[in-house]
Amino acid sequence: MTDAREAITRVYRGEWARVVASLTRRFGDLDVAEEAAAEAFAIAVERWPAEGVPPNPGAWLTTTANRKAIDRIRREHKRGDRQREARMLYDDDPPEPLGTIDDDRLRLIFTCCHPALAMEARVALTLRMVGGLTVPEIARAFLVQESAMGQRITRAKAKIRAARIPYRVPSAEDLPARVSGVLAVLFLVFNEGYLATGPDTDPVRHDLTAEAIRLTRLIRSLLPEDGEVAGLLALMLLTEARRTARVSASGELVTLDEQDRGAWDPALIAEGHQLVRERLAAGTAPGRYQILAAINAVHTSAPDIRDTDWSQIVALYDQLVRLDPSPIVALNRAVAVAEIDGPDVALAVVDRLEGKLAGYHAFHATRADLLRRLGRSQEARAAYDNAIELAGNTAETAHLIRRRDQLR
Repeated sequence: MTDAREAITRVYRGEWARVVASLTRRFGDLDVAEEAAAEAFAIAVERWPAEGVPPNPGAWLTTTANRKAIDRIRREHKRGDRQREARMLYDDDPPEPLGTIDDDRLRLIFTCCHPALAMEARVALTLRMVGGLTVPEIARAFLVQESAMGQRITRAKAKIRAARIPYRVPSAEDLPARVSGVLAVLFLVFNEGYLATGPDTDPVRHDLTAEAIRLTRLIRSLLPEDGEVAGLLALMLLTEARRTARVSASGELVTLDEQDRGAWDPALIAEGHQLVRERLAAGTAPGRYQILAAINAVHTSAPDIRDTDWSQIVALYDQLVRLDPSPIVALNRAVAVAEIDGPDVALAVVDRLEGKLAGYHAFHATRADLLRRLGRSQEARAAYDNAIELAGNTAETAHLIRRRDQLR
């Protein structure tokens, strides 16, 4: 039974977007597609442990989901046009032309990232429909309550219906207007893989990071002059290069200052550095992803943590704050400030963010580390407790518990 459930999990991660894309193309309704796909996976959870995993699980899920979609439409339109029903049952229409994008998942992402939707709604809906992320995972990525995120996704679907936004494969001319939303989706998918937030998942999900990199490479081939596409790809590569060094054999997160830099992937680092150099040579004002990539390039250029050019990192964060004055950017900048001006200066910056980041585990973890360095053990212990309570990643939780328990 355990093997069957593990197989279902693997199939879910790999097939969700393809099943949803297939149903959406056929029925033209995101709600029908998602609900039918969810029903098919629910049936798999019930049957596969007892009956065994079918030889072609993806085809089984697609067939089952198609039947569920037809059943739903029949229920909703009992007196509807029989011809329409027959067309759905015996669909001999030629497949829709692939157009500019010939990758199923990337095509669906661009399709869902319609500019008529607000950016946050666009990204949240696409993460749910295409990325296969759960509503709790998406809510944690946006630092909002699960109920609020569920309402946001529901409203996005309702707007698609009310405005009659067509499910249409975007043309080459559509791509520039949609690419910012697509990059935001892929960035969040990568982050969920880089540090998975679910307590019952692997701490690092290579399936998500690898897929995000693959799709970003495809976008770069479509939009080779877009600096932010290159920046995001560089950022992903430089982060992925450290993956094998990020979790210890005992399952604990290994922070950047403790990682074995000899275990980093030199090929990914070289490719990421080359992309960063190309963007610097372009002479254009960098965007958010390009600056984040440059910060990671500084980190991965240092053979030892003591060789890190923290002044350059703070300067890059200063540049990023002007583009993205978010509290999370300010929190990350404070970590670098601590290396130059000391933990007391950084702590004053961090404490001013409490009103905006009180529910964010990294805020409390950063604060705990600064308090530890200042010798304020009792306050550090309380901050570690807050971080442990909020952290969802098992490896990160183990790291925080060890740090807390080392306090005197």
